[in-house]
Amino acid sequence: MTNTVSVLNDLIETSKDGEQGFLKAAQDTTDPALRTLFTSRANACADAVRELQSLVIQLGGKPEDRGSVSGALHRGWVDVKSALSTRDNRAILADCEQGEDAAKKRYRAALDKDLPVEVRTLVEVQFQGVLQNHDRIRDLRDQYAAVR
Repeated sequence: MTNTVSVLNDLIETSKDGEQGFLKAAQDTTDPALRTLFTSRANACADAVRELQSLVIQLGGKPEDRGSVSGALHRGWVDVKSALSTRDNRAILADCEQGEDAAKKRYRAALDKDLPVEVRTLVEVQFQGVLQNHDRIRDLRDQYAAVR
């Protein structure tokens, strides 16, 4: 179970990164519809964290309670870019898509592991949510790019 707990803790970090990234995007955008979308996605990531943490506890492990170092570095880089230039909604969406690309990769890696059925089921459901987030963000980014 230690390996399963480790896989779940990695996904907790990933989901925390998503939550914090979407909250940052909601703060940075000037578009009320995007702010609502980003806040909604942040809340969905927070829900995913709670589900994963609950599963880790059920498995007798200690759940992560923060995001990853790479996620913090990415948000720091976004802050630097914001300070040096104005970030339009397309750039904000591109940053969100980059975060969702990282989440897709980590969820795929988790699904490549030998996981107990109840863990695999939850991870697959959450992975579908990540894919939907990614595609929605990508499509919106493309729409904003077309308007330029």
